[in-house]
Amino acid sequence: MRFIIAIVLLVVAFIGIGLGIAQRTVFAEADRVTKTVQLDSTAPVTVIDGSALNAYDGRQTLAIRGGVEAAPAPAPSPDPSGSPDATAPADAATPATTESIIAAYGTTSDILGWVGDSSYTLVTWDAERQVLATETVAGSEATVPSPIGSDLWYGEFQGEGELGLTVNVPTDISLLMVSDGTLPAPQEFSVTWPLDTTSPLAAPLTLAGFAALILGLIALIWALVHMRKQRGPRRTSSKPPKMPRVPKPSRYRPVKTSTLIGRPKGRRAVRRIALLPVGLAGAVLLSACSAGDAITAVAPSVSAVEAPAEALPPVAVTARQAERIIGRVADAVAEADASADGDLAASRLAGPALELRQANYTARAADGDVAALSAIPTGAVELVLPQQTDIWPRQVFAVVSDPEDETVPPIALVLTQAGAREQYKATYIVTLEPQAALPEMPPASLGTAFLGADTPFLPVQPTTVIQSYAEVLLLGEAGAPDFSLFDAEGDSLRAQIGNEKKEERRAAIPSTAAIDFTNRVGDADIVTMGTLDAGALVLGYLTETETVTPTQSGATVNASGTVAALADVESSTKGITATYGVQVLFYVPSLENPDDPIVLLGYTQGLIAASEVQ
Repeated sequence: MRFIIAIVLLVVAFIGIGLGIAQRTVFAEADRVTKTVQLDSTAPVTVIDGSALNAYDGRQTLAIRGGVEAAPAPAPSPDPSGSPDATAPADAATPATTESIIAAYGTTSDILGWVGDSSYTLVTWDAERQVLATETVAGSEATVPSPIGSDLWYGEFQGEGELGLTVNVPTDISLLMVSDGTLPAPQEFSVTWPLDTTSPLAAPLTLAGFAALILGLIALIWALVHMRKQRGPRRTSSKPPKMPRVPKPSRYRPVKTSTLIGRPKGRRAVRRIALLPVGLAGAVLLSACSAGDAITAVAPSVSAVEAPAEALPPVAVTARQAERIIGRVADAVAEADASADGDLAASRLAGPALELRQANYTARAADGDVAALSAIPTGAVELVLPQQTDIWPRQVFAVVSDPEDETVPPIALVLTQAGAREQYKATYIVTLEPQAALPEMPPASLGTAFLGADTPFLPVQPTTVIQSYAEVLLLGEAGAPDFSLFDAEGDSLRAQIGNEKKEERRAAIPSTAAIDFTNRVGDADIVTMGTLDAGALVLGYLTETETVTPTQSGATVNASGTVAALADVESSTKGITATYGVQVLFYVPSLENPDDPIVLLGYTQGLIAASEVQ
């Protein structure tokens, strides 16, 4: 019997171990699935939709193959003897030109926005046939620009002839493929996904097999030891064995047959027989009640299920995208500053920021002593606040600083993208006040709504904020009707160009000249962004003009520095006009706190124009 147990355990061990290994080898399924598409399209773009990229779970590995353009074969040159060169093949040709391949991935709305009115091939997933389906979408444009370097993409790749890449994107991310924008997009590609090849039974079967093997060996050893003991010598005794005792006669009385076969008498016997069924019925009833209670406690009621929250609009950029875009803007502006190149600056600047930079370049070209403007810090991006939108134009607010140099103040930027094929450009570059404390802002992944300049969700409309502050700078407390709206504490701009400073300038002008000040709201969009406390950040632009004119015949007005460089005159008998651009950043409280003052968080002001009075 012991040998039988050992043999059974050993057989079970070999079967378990064999099945466990077979689960990983013989019975193992394919570890990947590949879908290949061959196109015959003249469209310059191919878009692989997020549904196609996520047809299977896991990372997506793409292999894209482009075409090869063969150059025409040149005519063979004869050798001196007049016969063709015998060493050259008869069909010799110049090397073929390999087609370039460009791939980029981003949100589906950004991809389609960039494609615009161009024809493209759309690749989707056909769940019924389990294949990648293609559809040609006709457009009015037959070409597209190069997508390399666009601020829209999460990532971009470039190769020649064949391009391989691996991504891991959700369903709202798509991928585009372009050749050179003029030729048709690559006509062949494949997408490969990994498959889950884990065998849940492999490990239990293998472990059970080894356990049975160990038990079988133990049983075998036990059987061998027992057999050896049975065959060994036995000890003998000199004493004779004891005989068995004779049993004593039985004292029990015989039982009547009627008592064994007959029905038990009395109530006690009946109760004992009925007690067992009653107990079993109670146990069954009790277990049924317990099961019913468990089901009732776990099953949720229909009224407890909450309705799904409404999806928020997507954000213009991610935090990582914003950091890359800011780095590109800072690099381009630094290069433009070094060479005083206004066209290069215009590739990454617009609006008030570009106007100030170009005026500085002009002044530096006229006078080498004019200093360059402060560069955009590239050390750290402290805040990214993208707009909640999937259309254009779109904007992003950011704060950057230089942690290695505490003397460099943080800079607030407003980046604007006019269209899908345009790059982000900084329209506002504002230096924050030293004591400025930004309100609590939403995370970059959530973004915020950019409000209109006439929004009713603030105690003071943004247009009124900029106009009222211009009056505060010009007229001061006595003349500005909305002077009390603004917090004067920590407002260093007033100390520089406020009403009191203007009166000091008037007093310092000689009696032979007069100075006059005017200001107005500048020709730039007012940017308003909601904060978590229902307030808003407001960025605006205003211009201040000062005109100095002689009041006596023969008197002159002198200019120097940047004013003289831009006006191209050092003295004038007519007068000189200088215009300054002022970019301002305010925090406007919420409707719940209408009595709280509006706080100036930062500003940038500089000369943008100067000329002789005509």
